[in-house]
Amino acid sequence: MKITVIGTGNMGSAFAKQLDAAGHTVRITGRNMAKANTLAESLANVSAYAAADALGDSDVVIVATAYLDAVPALQSLGDLTGKVVIDITNPLSADYMSLTIGHVTSAAEEISKAVPAAHVVKAFNTLFAQVLADGPLFADNQRGSVFVAGDSEHAKQTAVSLAQSLGWNTIDAGDLVNARYLEPLAGLNIYLGYGAGLGTLVAPVWLNK
Repeated sequence: MKITVIGTGNMGSAFAKQLDAAGHTVRITGRNMAKANTLAESLANVSAYAAADALGDSDVVIVATAYLDAVPALQSLGDLTGKVVIDITNPLSADYMSLTIGHVTSAAEEISKAVPAAHVVKAFNTLFAQVLADGPLFADNQRGSVFVAGDSEHAKQTAVSLAQSLGWNTIDAGDLVNARYLEPLAGLNIYLGYGAGLGTLVAPVWLNK
């Protein structure tokens, strides 16, 4: 796939490395273009672009920014009509221990309202950056899960295909409204990682018996 990644932080960098390893063509952009350039120079399938040029002919956009930065970052790319936007954000408080919105909306739904011509999918938000960077295999050869929610079946299947190309199991989490469940799930994972001291190599999975 041809993919644009917005963000050069821990999550954006982890995505760039994993997507590169899977053979995808990646355009990366962010506020820190020096970091974007350095990352691109180290990865064969990754190129760095200023925001205005970063969309190109990408089929998918991964928004790997803080929630409050997501909409301006997406809008800086230009026309997103028909693009699949994978929202990995969580609307976290300053101390990361609570969500700033929920119950009647979600980060994904608010982003979708702001870029209505795009097809927004919620996915990857339940993973720590270190887990994403290390890949989908855990102890005892367990494989991690990526939950995928969206209103467009095509967009969901695109996100599923992308996640599976990186080795993850995927769980169809229904319509985008169910991001209201996935974002609190990420909040629980963050609490377990930091508040309960389990560290950043934990992630929720869904098991079939």
